[in-house]
Amino acid sequence: MSTPVLPAPAGRTGEHRTEDHDAEAHRPGEPRARRRGGYVPLVLSVAMVFLPLAWMVLSSLKPAQEIVTTQLSLLPQQPTLENYATAMSSVPFGTFFLNSVIVTAVGSVIKVLLAILTAYALVFVRFPFKNAIFVLILVALMVPPQVSVLPNFLLVTELGGRNTLWGIILPGLGTAFGTFLLRQHFLTLPGALVEAAEVDGAGHWKRLWHIIVPVSMPSIATVALVTIVNEWNEYIWPLIIVDSPDVMTLPVGLTLLQNSEGNAAWGVLMAGAVLVIVPVLIVFALLQRHIVAGLTQGSVTG
Repeated sequence: MSTPVLPAPAGRTGEHRTEDHDAEAHRPGEPRARRRGGYVPLVLSVAMVFLPLAWMVLSSLKPAQEIVTTQLSLLPQQPTLENYATAMSSVPFGTFFLNSVIVTAVGSVIKVLLAILTAYALVFVRFPFKNAIFVLILVALMVPPQVSVLPNFLLVTELGGRNTLWGIILPGLGTAFGTFLLRQHFLTLPGALVEAAEVDGAGHWKRLWHIIVPVSMPSIATVALVTIVNEWNEYIWPLIIVDSPDVMTLPVGLTLLQNSEGNAAWGVLMAGAVLVIVPVLIVFALLQRHIVAGLTQGSVTG
């Protein structure tokens, strides 16, 4: 004899449906609240980076009496470009700019080329102790650059590179970061690409420049951008190896400007700082779309 199945009470079912409806009504607001909460650290990070730069640019447009005052204001009351004229006339900014362009261009090109060649050899060329060499590169990546300042100074001075542009460029030609990043990217490339080129009779040089480099441009652009920024902003080594204004770079030239104008000329110093960072910002704006693609390329596999 079977026991009849009784239907659930109507009121009970209605209560469950009402609770489910209320829960669904509250769900759309939860992701929105989480997104709003996620914007808070983003806004704080942007403010920490942007506000000092904005204050520097605005201060470069203020006369001295608006900077050294107890009544601070964000916007300049009487905007002026006199600080820029004073900065460029007090020290040879044109010479500094040309020296920085030469050091950055030559150093960055050689660094990127060496990183490409070294990374290709570590991935696609068979030779003894390849893994040991890569470990040494990682060790160089972890060693602070300040450790090598004294040996580099003694070596470059012995070679006659003091107060020369090539003396600034030479010690930093190796780039462990660029080699590491490009090697990791080359490891993610499909092996069929290189194998097909090898079957067609292409040598290492042709495989590198006709196959590997074209498909790796985002990663190469990332290495190039980081290298350009580091070369342009390098301060410690040029300050040590150079003491002649004829071969000073822009960051070192700011120290000469400070010594020339004194610590109280904040508007002139801010104008000089703006002249130093503007070229880097232009390069960054041109290459920034490659940064994320270069750093994340190969991180998703299918």
